[in-house]
Amino acid sequence: MKQLGKYLSALFMAVMLITAVGCASTSKQEGTGEYVDDSVITTKVKAAVLNEPTLKSAEINVETFKGVVQLSGFVSSQAAANKAVEVARSVSGVKSVRNDMRMK
Repeated sequence: MKQLGKYLSALFMAVMLITAVGCASTSKQEGTGEYVDDSVITTKVKAAVLNEPTLKSAEINVETFKGVVQLSGFVSSQAAANKAVEVARSVSGVKSVRNDMRMK
């Protein structure tokens, strides 16, 4: 009976360890919690860009990985690109912003 308890305890610990490692993030892959956080940040940045009157006609794509927001697409001027970066940086949770936007 004692042997069975030790076996089940060891099995439980092994499963917990595998589960924890499976959900951990690496430099190229996000963990589950980070993915959810990045999705929220992406949504907030998209909403902030759409709510900025000077950026209404811009075609800006937003992607987030580990808090780093990448803006890509097309804007009408450098001023519009700068404004989009400023708006993205103002969103909580954003660690940094990469500007890959192009002028039309």
